[in-house]
Formats: sequence, structure tokens, C-alpha cells
Amino acid sequence: MVTVVIVGMPGAGKDVLVSVAAELGFEHVRMGDVVREFASSAGLPSDDKSVGGFANGERIREGADIWAVRTLGKMPSGNVIIDGSRSLAEIAHFMQNLDDVVVVGIDAPEEARYKRLGARGREDDPRDWDEFVARDKREESWGIRKALVSADVMLINAGRLEDFEERCRQVLGELI
Repeated sequence: MVTVVIVGMPGAGKDVLVSVAAELGFEHVRMGDVVREFASSAGLPSDDKSVGGFANGERIREGADIWAVRTLGKMPSGNVIIDGSRSLAEIAHFMQNLDDVVVVGIDAPEEARYKRLGARGREDDPRDWDEFVARDKREESWGIRKALVSADVMLINAGRLEDFEERCRQVLGELI
């Protein structure tokens, strides 16, 4: 069994990799869902500023790997894809506590990510370019760029969706 940890900026294409993984029989844990669940339990609204601030505060209070710790409590069995690691500390926690971990980084141009987030329409997506830039800066403060360059496999999502999906199938197929 393999655990794939996905690292990527918002809008890079993590959801596409997750969808392809589901087609191949992977179980799925979204770290952002774990964060939103804890934020909701704390009585916070689900907008990006509240959830992101909560996630940051928990990292400061509980340690940089807190969301990896909490995500492990939600792990299904079998081949699993963990969506949304943001730091080297989280990756290290997964590697120390799971067998056969492969880190897959996904990158895409800023303009493409911004358009995708606008089209996605999730409540915590940025409403304008300034919110997008602020969100990127927050994610970068957690070390996501260092986590990206540490990936075992890097996927670039800059072209046609069909081509990216095919590359995801190829990479995941090689892992299982």
C-alpha cells in the first residue's frame, strides 16, 4: 500500500489528482477538510480569513505538524492520497508515521490558479487578486514552497486539463 501526499498552492490542480486517484481506487483525506472541521468546532465562520487564521494559530500553539497529526487520525486503509500538505514539518510527520510515502508536488502559473479558484466557487476562495496574493503569502509563510521543491515527483499543470489528467494517471499508475 502507498500513501501519496500532495503539496501544491491553491488552484494548482490538487483536486484533479485526487479525482484521478479515486478512479484508481485510492482512498482520500483532505487536510483542508480537517482544518475546516476543527475551525467549525471552534465556532468560526468558513471564510478563508477565519479558517486560515485558525490554521496558522494552531500551528503556532501546537507545532508546525499539527495538521498532519490530526489528519493521521482520519486515515482510511489501503492506498491513500492525502491532499494539502503545506510544510516540511507535515511531510516529515507523515514519513515518520506511515510506510511507503511518496510526495507529489503540483505547480501551475499564478494566473491559471487565480482563474481556477474563481471558477471553483468555494466559500473560502479569494474574491479578488489581492485576496489571492494574501492567501499565497500566508501559505508561503508555512513553508509550502520548500515542501514543493522537496517533492519526490513534480507535476506541472499549465496546459490542457486532459493532458494533466493523463499525466496524473501515469504517475499514480507507476506508484501502485
